Amino acid sequence: MFLPRCLKEHDINMKVGWFLHTPFPSSEIYRTLPSRSELLRSVLCADLVGFHTYDYARHFVSACTRILGLEGTPEGVEDQGKLTRVAAFPIGIDSDRFKRALDIDAAKRHVNELKQRFAGRKVMLGVDRLDMIKGIPQKILAFEKFLEENPEWIDKVVLLQIAVPTRTDVPEYQKLTSQVHEIVGRINGRFGTLSAVPIHHLDRSLDFHALCALYAVTDVALVTSLRDGMNLVSYEYVACQGSKKGVLILSEFAGAAQSLGAGAILVNPWNITEVADSIKHALTMTSDEREKRHRHNYAHVTTHTAQDWAETFVCELNDTVAEALMRTRQVPPDLPSRTAIQQYLQSKNRLLILGFNSTLTEPVESSGRRGGDQIKEMELKLHPDLKGPLRALCEDESTTVIVLSGSDRSVLDENFGEFNLWLAAEHGMFLRPTDGEWMTTMPEHLNMDWVDSVKHVFEYFTERTPRSHFEHRETSFVWNYKYADVEFGRLQARDMLQHLWTGPISNAAVDVVQGSRSVEVRSVGVTKGAAIDRILGEIVHSKSMVTPIDYVLCIGHFLGKDEDIYVFFDPEYPSEPKVKPDGASVSVDRRQNGRPSNGRSNSRNSQARIQKPQVAPPPPERSSSSSDHSTANNNSHHDWREGSSVLDLNGDNYFSCAVGRKRSNARYLLNSSEDVVSFLKEMAESTTPRAGGLPPGAAADYMFLDRQ
Repeated sequence: MFLPRCLKEHDINMKVGWFLHTPFPSSEIYRTLPSRSELLRSVLCADLVGFHTYDYARHFVSACTRILGLEGTPEGVEDQGKLTRVAAFPIGIDSDRFKRALDIDAAKRHVNELKQRFAGRKVMLGVDRLDMIKGIPQKILAFEKFLEENPEWIDKVVLLQIAVPTRTDVPEYQKLTSQVHEIVGRINGRFGTLSAVPIHHLDRSLDFHALCALYAVTDVALVTSLRDGMNLVSYEYVACQGSKKGVLILSEFAGAAQSLGAGAILVNPWNITEVADSIKHALTMTSDEREKRHRHNYAHVTTHTAQDWAETFVCELNDTVAEALMRTRQVPPDLPSRTAIQQYLQSKNRLLILGFNSTLTEPVESSGRRGGDQIKEMELKLHPDLKGPLRALCEDESTTVIVLSGSDRSVLDENFGEFNLWLAAEHGMFLRPTDGEWMTTMPEHLNMDWVDSVKHVFEYFTERTPRSHFEHRETSFVWNYKYADVEFGRLQARDMLQHLWTGPISNAAVDVVQGSRSVEVRSVGVTKGAAIDRILGEIVHSKSMVTPIDYVLCIGHFLGKDEDIYVFFDPEYPSEPKVKPDGASVSVDRRQNGRPSNGRSNSRNSQARIQKPQVAPPPPERSSSSSDHSTANNNSHHDWREGSSVLDLNGDNYFSCAVGRKRSNARYLLNSSEDVVSFLKEMAESTTPRAGGLPPGAAADYMFLDRQ
């Protein structure tokens, strides 16, 4: 399981397919492994992961979802845009080899000898490794039960059990051997005669031609595995039954049951009575039914061969890699740190817009647990290594820093109160410099009548979904089920959406924004992109900014709905007007049925819809503890369009960067908050050489040469 990671580390472009020939356990069993997370992540390094049956594939995806917290899809497992394909590929045998073997003289002699040896008796056959999972004791006990209930068959049927020894030096296997011998001896002593015994047990393997001959003369094959990846003995038996057309009794716990289940008699080997009844059914089955069952299985075995399995797996691997390359081309490239810092140093008026959650927050050690430490993760804290770099950037008079977050105002106050920057809470609906008071940028017309009814729905589902929680903000509600059981949380989220659409928000002007493990209800037009122009206008007016902003860096782990902020600044985005500052004129995106958009539409399309003002924008409302301050603010009717008018951007001095989201409208990508920390450290350090009188470009070169 660890090999795919080693191969990818050796050559990232190597095509890696990983196939498991044994059952993959359910997540409840697998999660007991101490190294569960490391092994799963190593397997996920492969491009294609294959199993014999859909059940095993489902168990693997469930383990990745429940243990690693990743997203399971119909195609496989998705991790930050990288998709590992997971599929079922039932293996087969070389059926022609078995059919050819029966035409050889040695095999024909064996067939004749066996027919003479067991003339007048029905032959039942079991071929297994002497292993606990093969269910040999259960098989023999079921045969004993059959003889007890059907004494007329005592001299008319014989069970040939081939038990190939394995791991003979292991005590558990030695104990199993003794147990089987004891049961066989007891049954033969009970039902045997001087001339015949009901069970012939061999503790050895047979040569290939003798085995094929045994398959050919058998009337009923009995496979009672307690757990088996596939069990190809059933395939081999069917391939050799071209003339006899015998019956196959197959354990439902063998992988082959999903392939041969239609033609075989499926049994639960733990149910001795059921297996005994199936033996009687098989021995008394009409020739017409036997032929129908055999025809179905024979067609499957002869078409789904080992060669066909190999070709299918390799073709699927090639197709998967090709599709992955197409997806990779859509993933933004890594942020070019050197270029971004050089442009920063050469600019005269810079704007840094930083998200908070999963961007500037400190990582929480999860110790391999899915979902991590809920209490610590819910308490958002600024990364301790960022305090120095952030303070250095904020103290630069030519740099304006905005922390733009969906979090509540109190969270931003607690983490950034000591820095000289601007805070924009609840997706930009509230704004303040850290040395000033909070003001609102919300449009006056914003309708919040839906709040109480939505709150009741969120409370209802929070009570009924263990480890879920919801946040009540002034302009939105967020229900988070990251720490709940993945499958149950997903079902509850689906149920919640149905409740919302049919009741509280059926006619309300709201957007429903779905995250990977969250549901958010917010007023229409409450997005970071819609708010940023109003925020810029306030900052330009407050700082009496005259010099054009000739550098913008926007970094964040934003939901798709909020990625319109990237488009707002992008000077090369085709035929899109800048976001207009008023919120009063935001049009409501309604579907044909009259419902507002659910927030899952493409953010660029959403951007186009909210950029068409109908009326002149009103001045913002301000909330302040000082009445004089409020009066002064209300008298300052500055033009909100000052924000977008002060921008002087081109393709070289604008850097938008998504954090950990490989499907993004951003130009560039940083993989984690640790990468954000490293980049901002470099940016802060790069400003130091300028004090020594070096020109901006030389300062950047100086820094990188020094690091080299």
